[in-house]
Amino acid sequence: MFRSLSLFNFRVWVIGSLVSNIGGWMQSTAQDWVVLTQLTDHDATAMGITMALQFGPPLLLVGVTGWVADRFDRRRLLMLTQSTLMLLAIAVGVLLLTGVMTLPLMWLFALGFGVANAFDAPARQAFVSDVVSRDNASNAVALNAASFNMARLIGPAIGGILIVLIGTGWMFLANAATFLAMLIALSLMRVDELVPRVRSTEASRLADGFRYVAGRPDLVVIFVMVFLLGAFGMNFPIFASTMALEFGQNADGYGLLSSTLAIGSLIGALMSARRDRARMRVIIYAAGGFGVISLLSSFMPLYALYAITLVFVGFCTVTMMTTANGYVQTTTDPGLRGRVLALYMAVLMGATPVGAPIIGWVATEFGPRTAIRVGSGAVLLACAIGIAWVAASGRLHRHQTRRFALTIDETRPVSVIAPEEFSDEVAETTPIPLPARESRRAS
Repeated sequence: MFRSLSLFNFRVWVIGSLVSNIGGWMQSTAQDWVVLTQLTDHDATAMGITMALQFGPPLLLVGVTGWVADRFDRRRLLMLTQSTLMLLAIAVGVLLLTGVMTLPLMWLFALGFGVANAFDAPARQAFVSDVVSRDNASNAVALNAASFNMARLIGPAIGGILIVLIGTGWMFLANAATFLAMLIALSLMRVDELVPRVRSTEASRLADGFRYVAGRPDLVVIFVMVFLLGAFGMNFPIFASTMALEFGQNADGYGLLSSTLAIGSLIGALMSARRDRARMRVIIYAAGGFGVISLLSSFMPLYALYAITLVFVGFCTVTMMTTANGYVQTTTDPGLRGRVLALYMAVLMGATPVGAPIIGWVATEFGPRTAIRVGSGAVLLACAIGIAWVAASGRLHRHQTRRFALTIDETRPVSVIAPEEFSDEVAETTPIPLPARESRRAS
């Protein structure tokens, strides 16, 4: 389960990511609570707009950010993006502590965080493949997700308590300090032990990522499923904060709900690390589980019961997302991995500007329980799309030993369409076909 941790670079990466992500979740909790309770009067729509501004840039900048992740040194690129995010966090913290922060200013900073994360996310995802070999990639992706969700377990709980004790402004400054852990980890890495990779050198090939995904029906299906989950199902800040208010809880109660969700997320990530490879069937099962359990959570009458259901929601969410991420990374051409992962992150993060304002409006007008049901319905639709593709592609068969059971055949080869790269070596070794008439004359 932990074989990737035997590598020095990956151990350093996981430790740095864990500390930085804890601070990130503390800041996320503080930002949501500031918009919902300090800058507005419990306006979930304003919170949805904030999320849209923060997660919109990955969608708008997808072509540029993917090419940058493939073209430039990812370790140095991450040092630049992490430093930018640290400076933005310091600025927001100072404005909150001095009492001059307004909702439009917060929206402006949310946009700034989004632009920086648009370049950071694909480079961070693809960098895992630079740290470990392809044989360990699936395990490393799962352990990376486990680190992320361990931070998600710790960060919101600490953030919720500290908001009550010292205020929201200090949360942003604390997060700024945690970025130093990632910068130190990137500096300590042994560059000579990083896995050599194929780099893109031509800006004119930005569309290769789009063409590659368009030629892979399995990736198209995964991207559609991830979009529906990201747009409507993963609006947990809106769901948890508005449900906390409905149950009469404060910031610490909201933080506890986020941490409860992370318990299931951590279990899901660790379970994913045990699998030898990412499979389509796991993505479909997890989507169905999310839809059903999320729907049940909307009917919970007590705060404690709602918190318990979030454990299973978190498990299904991370199982689906980790498996989808691992599937994309391990089945994608190495020379296009950065651009394909940029598309993946754009679909995941860029879905939020589409769904978050809608979910926020539904929560404000009809209540948080209705908003949760809308999200669960969208993910059940994603599950149905996955099942329909598996059946149409001929991968769904009757089980050989169980009479009424079905099984998914994932041994069929995937048709991979990779763009051709022109080089002198290719030109010198590629035969030139001659027309039939010219061939007869030559003979």
